[in-house]
Amino acid sequence: MLRPLHGAFPTDKRIAGIHSIPITNDGSIVMVWDKNEKALTTVGGRIENDEDINTALDRETIEEAGIILESQRIPIATWYWENTDTYTVFVVARVKKYTTLPEGFETTGRVTMNFETARQIITKIEGDGFRIGLLALAEPIYHQLHK
Repeated sequence: MLRPLHGAFPTDKRIAGIHSIPITNDGSIVMVWDKNEKALTTVGGRIENDEDINTALDRETIEEAGIILESQRIPIATWYWENTDTYTVFVVARVKKYTTLPEGFETTGRVTMNFETARQIITKIEGDGFRIGLLALAEPIYHQLHK
């Protein structure tokens, strides 16, 4: 279940995954095409045993989207995994710079667009669900960052 956060990471359960909705300097957002799911999705994944949240997110954004994020990450939502009693946390962060996208990972690369285009693509592919709710939570933060 998707639960909104108000700018702070949860502390009541272990965080096992970290995802982001990166924002570019022109105000676009970055998502990735997951070639296994056949879906437009957020950038991120599991936190490895030796990683903290930021290290994991930095690794995942390079692997999946070929981007480096600025250090400020604003938590916007959690997804609770009942079977593992853990969270995946979703953040909004600005893109610092682009880098080479490594080959061999589960995405085909980054897709840059505005919120409306993302909503339309996601709705067309999977209907009104989890990712649409996530965009609704991210958009107000986007507007705060681009005043």
